[in-house]
Amino acid sequence: MRGRRQTAPVQSWSDTLRFAFQPIVNLTTGGVAALEVLARPETGDILAEARRDPELDGSLAVLALRAAARKEALLPLHVNVFAATLADLGGLTPLHSAVRDAGRMPWEVTLDIVPPYTHVPQRALLEAVAALREQGFRISADGIGDGDVPLRLLTDMSPDLVKLDASLLSRPAAVRAMRTLCEELGALLAVEGVETELQCAAAVSAGAQLAQGDLFAPPARIPAADVYVPPRPPEAPAAPGSGPSVLEFVRPAALLPVTASAGQVRALLTGSPDVSGVLLVDQAGVPVRSVHRSRFLLSMSGRYGHALYADRPAVKLGDPPRTVGVGATAWQVLEVVAVGGQDRTSDDVTVVDRYGRCVGVVRLADLVRALAECQVEEAAGLNPLTRLPGSDTITGELDRWLARGRTCALSWLDIDHFKRVNDGAGFAAGDELIRSVGRALQHSASGNTRVGHIGGDDFLVLSAEDGLDRLVTAVLDMPWSAGGRRVTLSLATVVCVPGSVADHRQAAAFLAPLKQAAKSLSGASWVLGRAGLPGHEIRRGAGVAPAQAGYAAAEPHV
Repeated sequence: MRGRRQTAPVQSWSDTLRFAFQPIVNLTTGGVAALEVLARPETGDILAEARRDPELDGSLAVLALRAAARKEALLPLHVNVFAATLADLGGLTPLHSAVRDAGRMPWEVTLDIVPPYTHVPQRALLEAVAALREQGFRISADGIGDGDVPLRLLTDMSPDLVKLDASLLSRPAAVRAMRTLCEELGALLAVEGVETELQCAAAVSAGAQLAQGDLFAPPARIPAADVYVPPRPPEAPAAPGSGPSVLEFVRPAALLPVTASAGQVRALLTGSPDVSGVLLVDQAGVPVRSVHRSRFLLSMSGRYGHALYADRPAVKLGDPPRTVGVGATAWQVLEVVAVGGQDRTSDDVTVVDRYGRCVGVVRLADLVRALAECQVEEAAGLNPLTRLPGSDTITGELDRWLARGRTCALSWLDIDHFKRVNDGAGFAAGDELIRSVGRALQHSASGNTRVGHIGGDDFLVLSAEDGLDRLVTAVLDMPWSAGGRRVTLSLATVVCVPGSVADHRQAAAFLAPLKQAAKSLSGASWVLGRAGLPGHEIRRGAGVAPAQAGYAAAEPHV
């Protein structure tokens, strides 16, 4: 009898496929915000095949999620998928099932949509993105700056996150422009491929909230427990009402469905000592109840606590969540914390997107530490005579406004012939006049207006253009005197629209000739110009020729 010929077993492509995890780091808190799951084939080029085969690419996304579940990674996940795959398949139905089987929620998974976009039917892609959003997935536009994504398509996708290639950091104007676009879209900005501390500093300076790369931690088979984040350089302090965005402090939230039992919450908390609380969310990812770690465990640890509560719905042991929108500032978060009972001052504050879905949580300790540092730095820079901040504070805030694409008005004000005031009325009267002007400027400030005393009798004011009339009424149109002598003030304003200036230095260069024009007028004077445009408008003052071309001179007023 002839022996049966033995054949080697056919090895599936999935048998040689491994996955690695790379942390995505919050540049403000230094914590890990999420993990990107990366396919690492041991043989062949499966990724190149997946680019041509949508079904294969969809399978890779499902396998990536399952690999993360096997590693018990509780952090939010990022999974890569080609743009053409979404357009061809109309979504990723198997991925939704895999998420459910892994015990995760769709809003814990961000799909990084990867180029190329060339020849991808845009309408089909946008319909697929809308369907995935409807299921609860978050959307990230990947490879921006090194890919071929059309700008119009990017805005139509309205991603939750935009990932820039680190090579774009050598073009800071482009990064700042992308940060402005992200703010308009309500998206976070991340930089990927960061390898040096210099690149990290550039990402922070450009306003990126997130970053990933070998500098922090390289891709690894086991998710990194610790990451390296260079210390942030000191920044100019921010004012109450403006201040750093809440997105700079967002941490991943521990989420469970609103139907979870108290026993499930207890298992999560005892297995994750770093988790300060659990959010119970509905099927859309909207927070319903917030379970505070200490209060919950105290209830469960009582004599009959476990017997009473273990099988009961955890929602009965939670509190209404404290929430802020993604557009909130750090100061506004503190205002939310201040409302309510003192027993909840240590609760995390939930950050929600425009649909009310949980983006993450903010810990009070992170906010207090950052804002306290701002206040210490600002106190050190206050002018001892008026207790107003100096020029660094105002110019730093101006740069932030410009980076965010906001129209702003930078005004310079001083006292006319101040040396004569000191010589005639004495330095004490001169000092009191300066303090009085400073107080008037502060009282006129509304909204996000910032007032600074840059030395001597010179002041800087940063405001919105519609806040200028209030400033003029409160300061320029008031009668001033020192030692019985009438005193007048001069005001020069440059209005900066998005794209007209790159930073405070260029704004100051446009303001300088306007200052000279205002000083050349007699009586209380005000000259207004617009950055990048010729000429200026005389709003107050008399004694010179009509304004240059570009604006009609206003009626003189003394």
